[in-house]
Amino acid sequence: REEKQLELTLEALISQVADLKNSLVSFIYKLENEYDRLTWPSVLDSFALLSGQLNTLNKVLKHEKTPLLRNQVIIPLVLSPDRDEEIMRQTEGRVPVFSHEVVPDHLRTKPDPEVEEQEKQLITDAARISPDAAQKQIQSLNKMCSNLLEKISKEERESESGGLRQNKQTFNPADTNALVAAVAFGKGLSNRRPPGSGGSVQSGQSGAGAIIAGASGMQQGPMTGAPAQQQPMLAGVQMAPAGQPGKIPSGIKTNIKSASMHPYQR
Repeated sequence: REEKQLELTLEALISQVADLKNSLVSFIYKLENEYDRLTWPSVLDSFALLSGQLNTLNKVLKHEKTPLLRNQVIIPLVLSPDRDEEIMRQTEGRVPVFSHEVVPDHLRTKPDPEVEEQEKQLITDAARISPDAAQKQIQSLNKMCSNLLEKISKEERESESGGLRQNKQTFNPADTNALVAAVAFGKGLSNRRPPGSGGSVQSGQSGAGAIIAGASGMQQGPMTGAPAQQQPMLAGVQMAPAGQPGKIPSGIKTNIKSASMHPYQR
C-alpha cells in the first residue's frame, strides 16, 4: 500500500514539475526572443502562471496522503563515467553521464546544510511570534505597501500632468509669423500718414534744413539790404513759400524792413 501511494505521488509530482518546466521554458523564450515587443502585463501573466503552478506543487507535497520523501533513500545501482544515451533522453540532454560527480547533486533528498539551518531558524522565529504580534506586523506591512503605492500613483499623476503642461502650446503661430513679417519686411503695415506731413522723407528733411538755416541766419548777423522778394517769417523763423513741394505753406505774411542795425540793438 505504501509503495502504491508513493508511486501515485511521484506520478503527480512528475506531472506538476513537467508543467512548471514548460512554463519556465516558454517564459525564458519570451525574454530571449520577444523582449522588444514584450509588455509588462504579459510578464505579470507569466509570473502568475508560475506562482500558481508552484503553489499546486507545494499542495501536493504537503498533502496528508503524500509520504515524507525526505525519509526515502535512493541508492544508485550503476555509476559510470561513460556517456549514457538513456539518461540523456530522460534528462533532455542535461545529464550526459551518471557518475560519482553528479550523483550527490541529483539524488539529494535534503537541501544543503546551510540552507536547512536557515530554514529551521526561520521556523523557530515564526513560532515565537504570537498571533496578535503577527497581526500587527501584517497590518504594518499592509500600511507601508499602501503608502508606497500611493506615492507611486502620485508620482505618475505628477509626471503625466507635467508632460501635459510641457506639451501645451502657449502661443499662436499665426500671430508670431505675422509679427515677424511685419518687423522684418513691413508686411501688413498701413501706408497712411498723419495729416499735414510732407510728401517724402527727403523732401521733409530738405525743408527742415532750410528752416534751420534761415533761423540761424537771422541770429548770426544783420541784413545788408532788402531782398527783391521777402520770405514770409513767423516768430523769427523762415517759412517756405507756398506751392513748393515738401514745404509747409503759410498764410501769414510779415514785412521786414531793411535796416543796418543789429536785430538785438535798440
